[in-house]
Formats: sequence, C-alpha cells, structure tokens
Amino acid sequence: MKSLSRITHKLVGQPMFKLMARARTMDHAGRKIIHYEIGDPNFNSPQAAKDALKEALDQNLTHYTESPGLLSFRQAIRHYIETHYGFKPDLEQVMACPTNALIDFVCRCLVNPGEEIILPDPGFPSYYSAINYNGFIPVGVKLQETNEFRLHPKDVEKKITDKTRLIIINSSQNPTGAVMTASETEQIYQIAENYDLYLLSDEVYSRIIYDVTFHSPSLFDRCRKRTILIKSLSKVYAMTGWRLGYAVAPPDLIEKLYLLLQTILSCLPAFTQIGGSAALNSSPEYFQNNMKILRQRRDTLIPALNALKGMSCIMPQGAFYAFPNIRATGLSSTEYCQRLLEEQGVCALPGNCFGSQGEGYIRLSYGSVTLDQIHQSLQKMARFHDSLKIPSTPSKLPGV
Repeated sequence: MKSLSRITHKLVGQPMFKLMARARTMDHAGRKIIHYEIGDPNFNSPQAAKDALKEALDQNLTHYTESPGLLSFRQAIRHYIETHYGFKPDLEQVMACPTNALIDFVCRCLVNPGEEIILPDPGFPSYYSAINYNGFIPVGVKLQETNEFRLHPKDVEKKITDKTRLIIINSSQNPTGAVMTASETEQIYQIAENYDLYLLSDEVYSRIIYDVTFHSPSLFDRCRKRTILIKSLSKVYAMTGWRLGYAVAPPDLIEKLYLLLQTILSCLPAFTQIGGSAALNSSPEYFQNNMKILRQRRDTLIPALNALKGMSCIMPQGAFYAFPNIRATGLSSTEYCQRLLEEQGVCALPGNCFGSQGEGYIRLSYGSVTLDQIHQSLQKMARFHDSLKIPSTPSKLPGV
C-alpha cells in the first residue's frame, strides 16, 4: 500500500477532544467525572435562536445558500459589529463560516509554505494545527505570567523577520483568560502597520469580560486594510454545536475566503444562519444572566485554587478559563491531569496542549461546570494535593 500524504503526518487536531473522549468513556463505565476539559458553556442556546431554526426547518429552508452566507445573517452581523464596535462594515467585508475553519482559511490565503506566522504561546491549539500541516512556520511569543499572560508588543516585534506574513492575537485569550490593554492593542496594530503585516484578531471571547475593558485592533482600519476579525456564536451564545462563526476582513480577502469555503463546504445551512441571526438580534438579558453566573463561578474557583498547596492562579479578566501554575507539585502538566482524572475523577487539560510554554500549567473551563461541581472538584483537588506531600508553598506572584 502507498503511504498517506506528507501533510497527514502533521495533523494534530485539538487535544481536548481526545481527553474528553477518555473522560466520557469513564462516565459510561460508571465513574462520575467533573468535566473541566472542554470550552463548552453549559447554558442553553437562546430560545429565540432555537425557535427561528425550527421555523426555518418547517419552511423547508434546507437547500443551498450563497457561499458568503445568507444576506439576512450578514446584515445581522453588520448591525452587531456596528452596535458593539462602533463601525459598520460593508457587506463585501463579511462572510459566515465556522471559526475553526476560518483560522485555517485565513492562514492559507495570506501565507505561503515556509513563511512565518507569529502567535501567542500558550495559544489555541487550532492555530498550531493549521500552521503546521500547511507547512507554515509558527513563531511563538511567550506569554509571561508576570504580565498576567497578556501579549507584550515588544516581544512580538522581536520575532519579526523578512519571512513574517501574519500576526495572530487573541483577546480575551484561550487558555489564560488574559485581556490586552488599549495600549498593547494599539501597539500591536502599529507593529503590523510598520512592517506591512496582516493581523488576525481572534475575538471569539471578546464579550466575556469581567473587570476590564475590551479593545479591538479592528477600530484602527475597520478591517479594510490589514485586520481580519473572526468571531463565533459558540461561546457568547452557548451555540458550540451549531458551528457558526464569521469573519470581517478586507473585501479582496473575503472573496478568496468564501471561494475556499465554496470549495470545501459549499455553504453553511440556511437554518443555522437564520437561528444565528435571531441570536445576534436577541435581548441582552440572555447574555447578562449568563455573565452573572460565569462571574460567580470565577470568583468561587480562583481564590480556592490559590489556597491549594502547590498551586497559584492569576485571576482571569476574560473568557471562562483558569490557567493555574502547578509546577510546585513536582508533576508535569500531563502527569498531573492524568492522575487527577484517574484518582479523583476531575478532568482538566494539560497546559502543554496549548504550546510548549503551557508546560507547568493546567486549564480548567469553568464555563462547563456548575457551582456545585466546582465545590465538589475543589474538595477532590485538595485531597489530590494532600496526597502529593508537597514540601512547602512557594511565594505567590503579585496579583495572585
């Protein structure tokens, strides 16, 4: 038999799904597992979105749509951007597409094999997966815990070479929950401007903010020149299974992106886009209620993690992830998570799933657990830490 293609050897996917499969196997075997491993908020999708989707199905809207997305959905996106960002993109700047696919598509449309993409480390695994299998060169910028894991502009600029084509930023950030400041965001945009680079701003979690203000680089060029804005309905509206996202970008890039989507997916289903329009136009009360719950979970979890011997955790300012430092336990990220799962039934994700700089950390998704489960898991984690016989508690970092 002939071997598979070379790119198949570079396919990694998303490691959280492998761990989730193991945890669910344990569930089926009778173990009660507390699931922190996947970024899937355990809220229901908005009722308005579900009603609109069901009505669309009843109207037999189950056929092909235009590849960039339904006009009604793209208009809803334009209105949403105008409401939350203060500018209204042209219709030719907007397309509907699953956001994971957009990461891949944007990289393929802007970067040639052998050219470089600057990205945060730790960072979302799909960045690395898309970059590596396509033959691009990932250039990771270490996120410093002393800087609350925010991407530092000077660290980005040091990584630029004559092969750099694209910078990826992510605020609020997965896996750390960091939110970039106004100054940092503007400096990153100015670096892209000075070196004539594209800037991909992953803003999937941009509305999930607690005690700070979110800033987008899209305000500097309104996505007309070099900024590509990608967003999703998955996290804000608890619509992860809908696979519905969108891009706002320069029109010439959008044209190529939807040709790529046309080649691979043809189009998105009409009924999910109609449901998505209803979500974007829904009352803010749905989101506000969910944010109250997320804040309560965060404010319960983080202080308790810091009270565990051998663990310290920065208070996340966005998203719904805790990213505690577990180095003082003496375990690697992988060993810590494997033992915590097997011994206590708590499923967390090793930090090295997000890049080499994630080693020594774990990620806990408090969007996917109830407050009662948080209390249960903290008791289990305390027992686990007691069993490790950690000699002494290290000094906490400032702000921890």
